[in-house]
Amino acid sequence: MTGRSGSLGVRIRAELPADFDAIHEVVRAAFESDMQPDLVRAIRTDACYRPGLSFVAIEGTQVIGHVMLDGCWVRSASGLRPIVMLSPLAVAPGHQRRGVGTALVETAVAAAEAAREPLIVLEGDPAYYGRRGFTFAGDHGLTLPLPGWAPAEAAQVRLLTTYDAHDRTLRGSVIYPAPFSHLT
Repeated sequence: MTGRSGSLGVRIRAELPADFDAIHEVVRAAFESDMQPDLVRAIRTDACYRPGLSFVAIEGTQVIGHVMLDGCWVRSASGLRPIVMLSPLAVAPGHQRRGVGTALVETAVAAAEAAREPLIVLEGDPAYYGRRGFTFAGDHGLTLPLPGWAPAEAAQVRLLTTYDAHDRTLRGSVIYPAPFSHLT
């Protein structure tokens, strides 16, 4: 899947192994931390990794942004149901506030739609993600294992075309995969 970020000349495409080092540096710069880029690397070694659902933003030949959807589960009264989670989204500091993050999120959402996923969950700023179609997960019967410093509203969900409001397997506690175990 490829796309453009407005008239910026930014291309969005699936990540390739040749991009991994550049992605690491973009994520490190965006978060000013090693935790998130190390998480991206750990996701890629886990069964939760969905290589077809990880994307980069390219300007010229440079990776300037990254987003990935990885697998997680909803634990409901019926058991575990696989879903996807957007984590993390990163844009290099010199390229932020230009629509690159929005283009990456839109590409990830379109890919999840094409994969017939019912929804996408994430932890993030409700104002930012709210403008991109995400809403408070609690309003849809979902709880996320947020870190203690995060407000409850950081638990976000984007309902997709195949979402069925009557499907009780889509209500419950979101269970993160192993690479996230040290973050909550």
